Amino acid sequence: MYAIVTIAGQQFKVEKDRKVFVHRLSADEGASVEFDEVLLVEDESGVKIGAPVVEGAKVTAKVLSHLKGDKVIVFKKKRRKGYKKKNGHRQYLSQIQIEDIQIG
Repeated sequence: MYAIVTIAGQQFKVEKDRKVFVHRLSADEGASVEFDEVLLVEDESGVKIGAPVVEGAKVTAKVLSHLKGDKVIVFKKKRRKGYKKKNGHRQYLSQIQIEDIQIG
């Protein structure tokens, strides 16, 4: 059984007990969060596709930790113009573990 769900503006394919890195959530570590923007659900009875979301379906997850991702280097250059710019950043992430997928 799996579902495709929108979490913090991105779509993820999730299954029970899977760990996923998502953009930073406002919930505390150890807290339980629910996502109700479920776009597709597949189980033993078949596939249910929402228009745009599956009615009554929701995904429950637990926030495991908040962390920063790997450093991303952004380098811009225009040849023969003497223009070079190097910049970098680290994305703030949350690691969640999917606890349950409920179909409405």
